[in-house]
Amino acid sequence: MTIAAETPQDAVATSPCRFCGSTLEHTFVDLGMSPLCESYPAPADLNRGEVYFPLHVYVCEKCFLVQLDEYETPEKIFSDYAYFSSYSDSWLKHADTYCGRMQSRFGLNQDSFVVEVASNDGYLLQYFVQRNVPVLGIEPAANVAKVAVEKGVPSLVEFFGTRIASKLADEGRQADLVLGNNVLAQVPDLNDFVEGLKILLKPEGVLTLEFPHLLKLIEHNEFDTIYHEHFSYFSLLTTIKIMEAHGLKVFDVEELASHGGSLRVFACRAEAETHSVEANVARVLAAEENAGLDSVASYSGFAQQVKETKLALLEFLISAAREGKTVAGYGAPGKSATLLHYCGIGKDLISYTVDRSPYKQGRFLPGTHIPIYHPDRIRETQPDYVVILPWNLKNEIVEQLQYIRAWGGQFVVPIPRAAIL
Repeated sequence: MTIAAETPQDAVATSPCRFCGSTLEHTFVDLGMSPLCESYPAPADLNRGEVYFPLHVYVCEKCFLVQLDEYETPEKIFSDYAYFSSYSDSWLKHADTYCGRMQSRFGLNQDSFVVEVASNDGYLLQYFVQRNVPVLGIEPAANVAKVAVEKGVPSLVEFFGTRIASKLADEGRQADLVLGNNVLAQVPDLNDFVEGLKILLKPEGVLTLEFPHLLKLIEHNEFDTIYHEHFSYFSLLTTIKIMEAHGLKVFDVEELASHGGSLRVFACRAEAETHSVEANVARVLAAEENAGLDSVASYSGFAQQVKETKLALLEFLISAAREGKTVAGYGAPGKSATLLHYCGIGKDLISYTVDRSPYKQGRFLPGTHIPIYHPDRIRETQPDYVVILPWNLKNEIVEQLQYIRAWGGQFVVPIPRAAIL
């Protein structure tokens, strides 16, 4: 008797679209299985199991929100967090510049009030404090918020949403400027979060949000920015839909180089008359429409691009191993977990990595257990190649490690395709 094999069907997400509630039936990319990217095992943990979750990404055919299922709660992921923003010099400069520009553009002074959601270690609000602008940080990770307080940045250890926003508003603490940098992607309850942002705004207040731009993620094959801590991935097209659903108007947008290509969106209450819509909004929307981000069919080609990036990186690393070359990594960013697991890279191809954060040193990358050392390890071992895992900071890192040229060391970036700098 012959049994006919069934043709596998594309999986359907177990949860509906976190914005509009539609059923998610269209795969954007399936990156297999990976552990939580910010869970760095200590030596005592190495003989214990680690939990892996699917990295199956969907795109909503109604609102075009690209998203993962929620496999772990924000409380589990973010309450004790390994990421400290202040260990990147270029990011600190980015934050300082932002504060100066916002103060100038919107006339912020000692009578204003600025609130940052997901304020991390005070990396940004410290520059408003220096400019005598009153601030409040809202940060769920107590270990990170503690560092902010030590810098003189008042911080509330809470997850942000309508409950906290309403409490602050009832206390008369609505803000002239509310900002959120690289937090929108980390919010599973998107509607509660955005509604909270509106509640927190003064009638003529301004909201700015920065997040990696989906268009650049696709164009540059930035698949490693997809991990469980990032629940959603945004185009301006979808962001406007979300803002409008909560009574907010996007009146300007800036394209930034940070994180491989980001957007800074400016919004206000829909009824506010102070801010007119700038031409930048139509320009970015046109670029997204030209790329097909307003049609679900246009998202289907990304998976093949990602496969080509994987093959190119593996070909380089395998060739280096056969030639007896030594390869180390620089950085232990969250994105490295996705890159290494999807590509099947372990200690046999990258022997160790280094990181400036003392929190990560002496620990191991999740799953692969590649050891993390102090950056001095590179000078001590003199590897032939250094793979820059936080490739978005490659210029800063190359400048820090120029000394590897002395022994003929070379830098490698994995994204968008493996390349020697």
